[in-house]
Amino acid sequence: MNPWLTIALAGLLTYGIRLSFILLLERVAMPVWFQRALRFVPAAVLSAIIVPGLFDRAGTMDFSARNPQIWAGVLAIAVAWRTRNVLATIAAGIAALLVLQFLLG
Repeated sequence: MNPWLTIALAGLLTYGIRLSFILLLERVAMPVWFQRALRFVPAAVLSAIIVPGLFDRAGTMDFSARNPQIWAGVLAIAVAWRTRNVLATIAAGIAALLVLQFLLG
């Protein structure tokens, strides 16, 4: 199959799935408990993506104190909690990771 056709079909499928939920939620009233639960989905998904990356080093799980990713992640969490600024969090995390990788090897 043509790669461009595959990309176009995947895009249309993704768009259709998202649009169906928008149209469905417009017509169906969701319970309050469900709406409250949906607010936690972005944080849960982001955590599921980021947390494994903190412990994976060279293809193995590294929980040691010499893992710079863990310390950079801890610093980024502290900056996020203190400032509530996404750019400051990203900048602090990247800067800490670069410095720690240089220092710890």
